[in-house]
Amino acid sequence: MTTSATWKVGRLAEASGLTVRTLHRWDTIRLLSPSQRTTGGHREYTEEDLVRLYQVLALRSLGLALDTIAVCLDAGVDPTRLVRDHLAGVEASITALGVLRERLVRLGEELSADHRAPAATALLDALRAIGGTGPEGENTLGRHLDADQVELLRIRAAALGPAMHYLLEVGWPELYRRAERLRAAGTPATDQKVRRLVARMDELSVLFTGGDAGISAGVRGAWHDDPAAVSGNPGAPADDWRDLAEYLDRARHSPA
Repeated sequence: MTTSATWKVGRLAEASGLTVRTLHRWDTIRLLSPSQRTTGGHREYTEEDLVRLYQVLALRSLGLALDTIAVCLDAGVDPTRLVRDHLAGVEASITALGVLRERLVRLGEELSADHRAPAATALLDALRAIGGTGPEGENTLGRHLDADQVELLRIRAAALGPAMHYLLEVGWPELYRRAERLRAAGTPATDQKVRRLVARMDELSVLFTGGDAGISAGVRGAWHDDPAAVSGNPGAPADDWRDLAEYLDRARHSPA
C-alpha cells in the first residue's frame, strides 16, 4: 500500500518560498491549515493542502485580499479557469515588463547621448508602460447606468483584470449566500457576523463603483429589479431576496 507524501510546516515553507510565520498565520485565520496529524500528534500538510496553497497563491497574484480568497475558495473555484487566469496574468506581466524594458532602454539611450535630457515622448512612453491597465471587463448594469457610468465601470473592471471574475462572480454571491443562511437561521441583523458580511459587501461595492453615489444607486436598482443577478442563486424566490435586502439594510443602518 502506498502512502501520500506529507509536509511539515518548515519543509513546506522552504519548498514554497513562504515563511513559517506566514503559514502559521494562514492556519490561524483558517485560510490554509494542515489537515493530517502524525501518531505523535504533529500536524502535517497533505497533497490536497498543497492544491489549496497553489489556489491561495494564484488568487493572491491576481490582487485578491486574503479574506476574499477565503470566500472564493469556500464558494469553490474552477481549477482549470484558475490556472488559465494565473497563466494569463503571468503572460501579461511578462509582456508589460518587455514593453517597459524597451522604453527604459530608449530612455537610457537618450539620457546618455551627450548628457542631454530625454524627450518628453520617451518619458511618457515609460510612464504608460508602468501604469497600463488590463483588458476591458463586462458591464451587466446598462439598464440602470448612463454611458459615462458604464464606461467608468469598464475602466475599473479593466484595472482589476482576471481578479474581477473571482470578486464579482465567485466572492460576491458567496457573501450573499452566507447572509441568507444567517437570516434564515434567525440571526439578528445586528449580530457581528452579519455586520462583517455587510462591511465586506460595501467594500466590494466601493471597489467596483469608486464610491460614486450615482453608480451605487444603479447597483441598488439592479438588485431590486433582478436580485438573482447578484445572489448566485437564480432559482431563489424573489420574496426571499427582498427579505434579505431589508435584513442587510437593517444591519447596515442600525446603531453599532
